Amino acid sequence: MTSTVDSSRVRAVIHRPAAMGAFEFVVLATLRAAQLMRGCLPRVDGTHRPTITAQCEVAEGKVTQMPRATSGVVEPGAALLRS
Repeated sequence: MTSTVDSSRVRAVIHRPAAMGAFEFVVLATLRAAQLMRGCLPRVDGTHRPTITAQCEVAEGKVTQMPRATSGVVEPGAALLRS
């Protein structure tokens, strides 16, 4: 039996930074994907879906978690984006 591989369906694996836990990576990428779907400009080149673009941005360090506010009040979605 022979198998054929459709090269258009080959997917690359996006590796998270070694210093970042899997949960943090998923949460940051999810929040960033929501921002991208609301119209924010991507920080990486390419024409991917918002979820893949968000993962690439987090993996490349272009989107990180901001330090917690000392007042304890953090607005939803504000815990992203490093300029």
